[in-house]
Amino acid sequence: MLKVRCRAVRMYSMSVVIPAHNEEKYVARCICSVRTAARHYGGEVEIIVVCNRCTDRTADIAESCGARVLYNEERCIAAVRNTGIFAAKGEVIVTIDCDNRMTRGTLKEIALLLSTGKYIGGGAPVRFERYSFPLRCNDALCRIGFGMTGLYCGIFWAEKKTFLAVGGFTEKKAMEDAATAGKLKRYGKRKGKEYTVLRRNFLINSTRKYDDMGDWLYFRLMAQNTGAFIRAALGDRTKLDALLDRMFYDYNDNNKKPD
Repeated sequence: MLKVRCRAVRMYSMSVVIPAHNEEKYVARCICSVRTAARHYGGEVEIIVVCNRCTDRTADIAESCGARVLYNEERCIAAVRNTGIFAAKGEVIVTIDCDNRMTRGTLKEIALLLSTGKYIGGGAPVRFERYSFPLRCNDALCRIGFGMTGLYCGIFWAEKKTFLAVGGFTEKKAMEDAATAGKLKRYGKRKGKEYTVLRRNFLINSTRKYDDMGDWLYFRLMAQNTGAFIRAALGDRTKLDALLDRMFYDYNDNNKKPD
């Protein structure tokens, strides 16, 4: 059970930033989850969809769902998120990827936690939208990793002034979420605040890549690309970057399985 003490829950204005690359199949679903959470919260909520090299109807659908649409053409999801963060009007920034969803109490719980003055910001637990044995293994690894590091990702949330103070998301191709969580955690420590995680709400994580390529996908990729990971650790990221491009930046363009 969530137990926090605060004099009153402050009704922050919020901006939810959604990066999107050819997400016409998922953007309405994501926005709908945000709008449900906004109604449950009751405060002012701005929804920003940042279209990244979209060649489909993502922008039109987002606008029809009431979102503010911005554009960024960089091949870096952290930079796409930053476009939305820097342009946001809300006091609090919340980020979520376009194929995922938030639970209805997410924004209300964020306001509650920030109102205590104890937290600099945080992340959210991740739950898959369906489960199988390999996905439960993935889930367990995620929980162990988050629990050991405290660098909860998924949905990111903090006041806009906090994101600006740390320079927004770390603009790198891989592990930008963990790097950003680390920056927020260190900044919070300097301010005498904690980086935390939602207790009652969570990110509903899309399984579309598993649906397309099998539930053992990431275990298989780690086994097949061990050399690329080792070379990246030694400073040569060529093959790892190519893999990341296929899995994260080109996936929506062709839905092809990686080699």
